[in-house]
Amino acid sequence: MDIKRTYRFRFYPTSGQEAILARTFGCARFAYNHMLRPRTDAWYQRQEHFGYHETSAALTALRRTRARLRS
Repeated sequence: MDIKRTYRFRFYPTSGQEAILARTFGCARFAYNHMLRPRTDAWYQRQEHFGYHETSAALTALRRTRARLRS
């Protein structure tokens, strides 16, 4: 017999932690939405599958491009 337990935690970040969390979640949201667009377009326009490897390669290219823009 499996015993399942649940734990609840509450997190009260400091103002510095709030800023870091907001930036982190903003970056994650940007990356997700940026990669969702080509996947959606590939399917609805050409009925093609834009898989994990293509998405990973596109994300790596995006990261390199944005790193060059910051330099």
